[in-house]
Amino acid sequence: MLNEVQSATIDECVSYCKEKSVLGVDTETEGFDFTCKKLLMLQIGDKDRQYVIDARDTSLEPLRGILEDKEIIKIFHNSKFDYKFIKRWGGIEVENIYDTYLAERVLHCGKQDYGYSLLKCVERYCGDILDKTTRNKFVNLHGTPFTVDQITYGAKDVVYLIDIWKAQTEQLREVGLQMVSELENKVVKVFAEIEYEGLMIDEDKWTAMAEKNVKLAREQELHLDKLVLEHPLLSVKYATPIQADMFTPAEELRKTSINWSSPMQTLKLFRNLVPKLEDVNGKKLSKHRYKHKLIDEYILYKERTKLASAYGTKFFNYINCDGRVHTNFSQILDTGRVSSSKPNMQQIPSDNTFRNCFVAPSGWVFVSSDYASQELNVIAYGSRDPVWLEALRKGADLHGVCADLVFEQRWREAGSDLRKTLRTTIKTINFGLAYGMGPFKLADTLNISKSEAEQLIEKYFNAFPNIKSFLQKLGDFGKQHGYIITMPPFKRRRNFDTWYPKIWNDKSMMTELGSIERASKNTPIQGSSADMTKLALIYIYDEIQANYKNDVKIVMTVHDQIDTICKSEIADEWATKMTELMEKAALKIIPNGLLKADTNISETWEK
Repeated sequence: MLNEVQSATIDECVSYCKEKSVLGVDTETEGFDFTCKKLLMLQIGDKDRQYVIDARDTSLEPLRGILEDKEIIKIFHNSKFDYKFIKRWGGIEVENIYDTYLAERVLHCGKQDYGYSLLKCVERYCGDILDKTTRNKFVNLHGTPFTVDQITYGAKDVVYLIDIWKAQTEQLREVGLQMVSELENKVVKVFAEIEYEGLMIDEDKWTAMAEKNVKLAREQELHLDKLVLEHPLLSVKYATPIQADMFTPAEELRKTSINWSSPMQTLKLFRNLVPKLEDVNGKKLSKHRYKHKLIDEYILYKERTKLASAYGTKFFNYINCDGRVHTNFSQILDTGRVSSSKPNMQQIPSDNTFRNCFVAPSGWVFVSSDYASQELNVIAYGSRDPVWLEALRKGADLHGVCADLVFEQRWREAGSDLRKTLRTTIKTINFGLAYGMGPFKLADTLNISKSEAEQLIEKYFNAFPNIKSFLQKLGDFGKQHGYIITMPPFKRRRNFDTWYPKIWNDKSMMTELGSIERASKNTPIQGSSADMTKLALIYIYDEIQANYKNDVKIVMTVHDQIDTICKSEIADEWATKMTELMEKAALKIIPNGLLKADTNISETWEK
């Protein structure tokens, strides 16, 4: 093990590796963007022998049989990164991946500051300290031969992987998390493929939309000025025109000096309306929006300016060297759900104005499938609530059915406008259950008092005692045990960092207990939904590999939706198959068959 550096041929590397059942694999690269930064080094081996391959002038083709072998386990740490570089620069799609980073996230999900880097894992499982000072010495090599330090550094990243794998495997078995680990290690390749493929963007269409949003934000700014000048408490104080050049149209000249993008200036102005207002962000401001038109319009202004800035032409900075947008997934959040960054494709507004700017290649179309009320189905199945189950079985309007039971005569005698309001109220509660919504959040969301929210929740649970019991059991379990699990068969586990055995009797921890209770209610709902979507991703990817290799590609996933592109001539056939696979995955967690998938074909990306 790292006794000395010796020369070897690629054939000797292949000969050694093909006899192994488990191998550690790592890479060193020029940078983070696989589309244009090159693969410099590939390291492969085990504790006894590590091969460090100069990928700049040595073809990886002889290793294809090993890396694509479905029996040999390839152990990585943060495999998505390595996978994309190996595929881009070696043309190889690695099979049978085990990711020590993901396994550690599975084992210690919920522990925020636990440390999931290879450095921490080596320290934790192997009692050694990795020296990472050489990490940044792989940039700008320009063909310079690797130094002994660089070779040794690369080899060390492989040495410990198998020992970590062995220790993690034992721990996963002890706490019953093998299935979750297998799920994550299978789906990681799918996420890597989605990141690798990326999405094409219509830049002209995006630019036109961005310019429109800038104009709307500007118009809203002028509208705020007008409201200030019309307000008896504000007009005299803030009526100070701003100088403009001679080319600015009169209707676009501002008549006040307030800088609406300054939180401090805006707060000072709003304190004329709400003297005790603490800030102009989030809930503290939102609860005043319906009492003061100016505040309501300011919130709209913030929404428009956010669209203009976050989704303006600066978004083009995310276009990679291949002309596509490639997001990066964080595969395991506390609940088991996935997040996306650089750019965050999950926060692209879902009204299709933005999504429609992402297009398929010529001759291809989008085929997208999402679950119909996924989280509501999880709640219905978990609670065994007869009303919810019957409504879902009949395909009835669940929110309307619930509103009828909660509001009774008021609902039945209501006109269309009031019915819409009452239905929205119930819809807020129904979906809020999946996020552990309490009376404070409900009050803020519906702009009602806390006591009204408490009465509404009490009335709701009187109508649906099974749901109340289901959520209460989840909350109590988390508070009693310090963790919560998702539904079978995966039983993903989320730990609560601040929990300890005597927390029940610690009055100073009441706020934390409330937080644990809310998380215990929503994690099984969100986490089971996440498990289902990940399983669907695996089913769909496997089907593509087996029967549609050159005709279909997975390009995105947002929570309960999976997006593919396929050749136009097989779109109908693939849409049928995709629906079948989505519903097959649903049956693993909700075996009653009530959760269905909606699949659509379109020229552009859609919600």
